[in-house]
Amino acid sequence: MRILGVHGVGNFRPAQSPDQAAAELAGIWTKALSRGSRGELREHGRAQGHRTVTIAYYADLIQRQGSQGANDLDSLDDYEQALVAQWLDACGLPQATAAGRLTAPLRQGLAWLAKSRGLGQAATEWFVALCFREVAAYLRGPARPQARSRVADALTTHRPDVVIAHSLGSVVAYETMWEHPELEVELLITLGSPLALPHAVFPRLEPAPIAELGRRPPNVARWINLADPGDLVAIPPGGVKRCFEGVQEPKNEPIHAFDFHKATNYLATPQLRTLLDTLA
Repeated sequence: MRILGVHGVGNFRPAQSPDQAAAELAGIWTKALSRGSRGELREHGRAQGHRTVTIAYYADLIQRQGSQGANDLDSLDDYEQALVAQWLDACGLPQATAAGRLTAPLRQGLAWLAKSRGLGQAATEWFVALCFREVAAYLRGPARPQARSRVADALTTHRPDVVIAHSLGSVVAYETMWEHPELEVELLITLGSPLALPHAVFPRLEPAPIAELGRRPPNVARWINLADPGDLVAIPPGGVKRCFEGVQEPKNEPIHAFDFHKATNYLATPQLRTLLDTLA
């Protein structure tokens, strides 16, 4: 089985070339997938086995110039802050807390969210700033067609049976499959996907939803979405199944108490292993 992974946010490796970064991520995903798996896996085509994991790497394309090392709310521009505000609203932020859309109200909103979820405020602010800087870079700049081109090239070269797309990678993979109807995939698995995020992502998709409804790309035979019930990126809960036709969504199961969005935790879940084992 050939697996193509499309990574999410937070995977930029400035000291490595795109090929080197892809190989390193392939090794990380391989180890995560192999936890308790019945099938052998091999990373980046280097050893014999039943499954091959390759990564389509695009993190270098979504870095805003001068932003490295500045993952805090104050470093976000107006567009990025607007995305955070829309995400907070989708999280159920009380309206009294949401007044205003400047950094201070955003920080107030994140303090509410961190407290309500039992998370550290500093870590929450860091993750949100990183996440929405990269989401914004993809949605509004030249990175969008460039990232889709990287994924299309990987699909053409490796001809995977399965595409596993995590986080922002699910948006990139979804748009790529629509853009390239000639590239067929037996199974698309999205993990911790923000595809249904209202205002911030869903209405900005290419192609745009019709009558507030997206669809499974016709060149994808099956689409299965997995989301931790507490994943703050995969909101609203159950949104992908409601907002897109042709998606299967098994009962969501927690993957981790705190690292509920981490790719390796999703990759090691029994749900995902069972899905892959049925195709082996």
